[in-house]
Amino acid sequence: MSTHSASHDKLIKIPGPDHPITIERHGGRVIVMAGGHVIADTHDALTLREALYPAVLYIPRKDVDMTLLERSTHATYCPYKGDCAYFSIPSVGGRGTNAVWTYEQPYDAVAPIREHLAFYPDRVDSITEQPADH
Repeated sequence: MSTHSASHDKLIKIPGPDHPITIERHGGRVIVMAGGHVIADTHDALTLREALYPAVLYIPRKDVDMTLLERSTHATYCPYKGDCAYFSIPSVGGRGTNAVWTYEQPYDAVAPIREHLAFYPDRVDSITEQPADH
């Protein structure tokens, strides 16, 4: 029996009018708390809006305490953004499993999210957005 799979021939889709994706600077401060710890604190978050999905905040790795995260074996694929890797947050227990995701080699259409992480709001204590200081 052949183990060859066509899965490596991944469908790549380009965002367009039927599936728009926009990425812009958040402009304010974003703080992510999990397990009673500040996991992330940044003034450089990006807001990604994709089609009809809720907006997602992507936070630069440099502003995330990576020592509180543990790389997961979970992986998914998005035809618009590419291969997606996951991290868990051990300090919050089972709820923290695969709570964080990242596109480490994103497609050109979403290149700005490289080196950024996103958090599932229901798997962390809080994601607080503050307006930019004037």
